[in-house]
Amino acid sequence: MRISCPYCGERDAQEFVYRGDAAPRRPDGEAGFHDYVYLRDNRAGIMAEHWYHAQGCRTWIVVTRDTRTHEMLGSALASSWLQDGEGIR
Repeated sequence: MRISCPYCGERDAQEFVYRGDAAPRRPDGEAGFHDYVYLRDNRAGIMAEHWYHAQGCRTWIVVTRDTRTHEMLGSALASSWLQDGEGIR
């Protein structure tokens, strides 16, 4: 599997560390914190995911990927993805 890093270009997935679904937002207060940390859906289909480029530029990126086919649909810096508030365009 190949992942497109905004700084380094297309790289092998072995250079990256997967960190999970990028969609959940941290809740205010403690009420929903347990669910936020421990309860995640493992859904099939298109997802935005956090990946860390550990063996490269050490940048956090958000990759849009189809989990059924592993097709990469886009990537962006995590900081810009969060600022947009709408995900990868």
